Amino acid sequence: MLVGDHSYQTVWMEDHTVKMIDQNALPFSFQIHECPSYWDTCMAITDMTVRGAGAIGAAAAFAMAQAFLEAPETDREVFLEDAREEIEGTRLTARNLFYAVERVYEAGQLSAENAKTEAQRIALQDTEDTRAIGRYGNKLIKNNARILTHCNAGWLAFVDYGTALSPVYTAKKEGKEIFVYVDETRPRGQGARLTAWELMQEGVPFTIIPDNAAASLMQQGKIDLVIVGADRIAKNGDTANKIGTLGRAILANTFGIPFYIAAPTSTIDAACKSGKEIIIEERNQDEVLYQDGIDANGNKVKVMVCAPGSTAYNPAFDVTPAKYITGIITEKGIIKAHHQSISSLLKSIEDERA
Repeated sequence: MLVGDHSYQTVWMEDHTVKMIDQNALPFSFQIHECPSYWDTCMAITDMTVRGAGAIGAAAAFAMAQAFLEAPETDREVFLEDAREEIEGTRLTARNLFYAVERVYEAGQLSAENAKTEAQRIALQDTEDTRAIGRYGNKLIKNNARILTHCNAGWLAFVDYGTALSPVYTAKKEGKEIFVYVDETRPRGQGARLTAWELMQEGVPFTIIPDNAAASLMQQGKIDLVIVGADRIAKNGDTANKIGTLGRAILANTFGIPFYIAAPTSTIDAACKSGKEIIIEERNQDEVLYQDGIDANGNKVKVMVCAPGSTAYNPAFDVTPAKYITGIITEKGIIKAHHQSISSLLKSIEDERA
């Protein structure tokens, strides 16, 4: 996607170094963060310098490739197994991370260069898949549609294009008049910071709303469609996504508004029978107790926004039951969120590979 007059991916690899857009610096400054080692890439995933299902997956793939490139001759297998465990431990909920690490680890058994090639292939596939999601999802968007989205599932969350926002960008390019309501998405504000920044770059009309304003807007008939991303999809259609997604789904169901998940098939966990098996990552309570920003002079500041001495519960994700999901927009098309549709889709993908 374009930033100014330059085209960027969210994360990429040059030689042995992984480079990425520093999402912790956005929207106040645009910076490129460099990770010369697999450990540096692990830290970037952990502290959310890079975040979002697809971008995490690509970064993890590159980290695994870096580990192969760094592995010593002595105790090489031990080094690689430890590196894999460390990479997989950076974020527990995102399925794309585990999918990508497994692919690169297997490819690396042939050679370190093969591991790097496989990581690049994963990043390219992510771009192609999310572009296709945009084409399919665009069919759901009518002219003058008002769309609600939660968190950030745009190109910053993937290598390019994104999932929930890819249909929006496609609709915009086709000349459709659209308007996006952007949930601020507490506590880290990925909607207010990242989605708003993306939409501004693309020239898509939007406004940021408090997380607790969605119900009122739906009640007033001001939202036509909800599209969000996903971090893991169980085989029965239950979906884990940023905390607050469950509430949006219940509200959409109450007011008769279509609620769609947009995600590549790599986000589907065939070994996970239902949402009850999805591990939900809990993050540091300081993300709730404090907010980062800039002052009037442009200096970065960290401000306490809660009563001093308070503690906070900070789950990163929640699980939306399949019954609240109208459909899942994938790179293969739009499917129903239930076991039979997902199983059929996965089987067709296996048949294609065979």
